[in-house]
Amino acid sequence: MANPVVWFEIYVADMARAKRFYETVLEQTLERLDSPFPEFELWTFPMDQQSVGAGGALVKMEGMAPGGNSTLVYFDCEDCAVEAARVVEAGGRIQQEKCSIGEYGHIALVIDTEGNMIGLHSMH
Repeated sequence: MANPVVWFEIYVADMARAKRFYETVLEQTLERLDSPFPEFELWTFPMDQQSVGAGGALVKMEGMAPGGNSTLVYFDCEDCAVEAARVVEAGGRIQQEKCSIGEYGHIALVIDTEGNMIGLHSMH
């Protein structure tokens, strides 16, 4: 098993608000994903299925509340301080400013508009 994670989902209550947050912080455009289930609304992050890493989506679904999850998703960044600097203006908050994790680079932890904590990772 080379990389065990193949997909991630971040559950949200307000899709428009969450979509705006992630598009602002990551400066990426999310794309609507057709769902086989009418009660699911999914917007995917840009992904290349031929590259290393996992694709994923924001998901709005009855019975799946956002926030308080025990899984942390880290987004790749050139310099995680840059993305972290956009968090507050996008409606989120900073949990942990950019800090070193030694030879593994740097991380920042932030809370999105839905109460989910996410990680931002960069080597610089």
